Amino acid sequence: MNNDFIFGLHAVQSLFETKPERILELWIQKGRTDKRINQLVDDARGQGIAVRFVERNRLDAKVEGVHQGIVAKVAAAKVYREGDLEDLLDSLDTPPFLLVLDGVTDPHNLGACLRTADAAGVHAVIAPKDKSACLNATASKVACGAAETVPLVQVTNLSRTLAWLKERGIWVIGTAGESSGNIYQADLKGSLALVMGAEGKGMRRLTRDHCDSLIYIPMAGAVSSLNVSVATGVCLFEAVRQRV
Repeated sequence: MNNDFIFGLHAVQSLFETKPERILELWIQKGRTDKRINQLVDDARGQGIAVRFVERNRLDAKVEGVHQGIVAKVAAAKVYREGDLEDLLDSLDTPPFLLVLDGVTDPHNLGACLRTADAAGVHAVIAPKDKSACLNATASKVACGAAETVPLVQVTNLSRTLAWLKERGIWVIGTAGESSGNIYQADLKGSLALVMGAEGKGMRRLTRDHCDSLIYIPMAGAVSSLNVSVATGVCLFEAVRQRV
């Protein structure tokens, strides 16, 4: 089994709260003795998880980002595929609420989208297996625990998956700046898959062709577009507002 690393106080604490069985070892920077670190050390020891105290440069070498003196060595996260998506949808007792990321390659953006998806009550995030950010340590840290609660479903062929979702009665709405309808005029209630395009390039043509409709976010200032994670937040919470 492949291993990965989760770092940062909030991310590691969330892992203890949601999936402690994934934690293999806890690495703590020597000299760090604040209350939150001490509690996590106690939690680890109470669950039989090995704790190692190491120099800061050892942690710096393991991860890219601000680790705050704590790194957890973890078993690889579950990888969800098309078959898992079918099982997940079959288990729902409310209309499906899905987020589709078409080629988002920055792990920071992936993590931020997962965090927003969790806050909005999204049932799953769908992304192509290739040419997309993977759920690495950076994405997990930015997600602040959402990587453990929101299934990230990696699909081989996104266009085929969108067609399959439509066959199940799920309305597929894409976001594109040149579309004619704005987000506040769109009906985002019911079974919904919201498609966000890649950073800079937007949705691919085949993805766009499989959308039932396209919407845009009205922009009042000189800036013509938003970062994909910010745009995702705007769109998801407009859907939440309508669905309440």
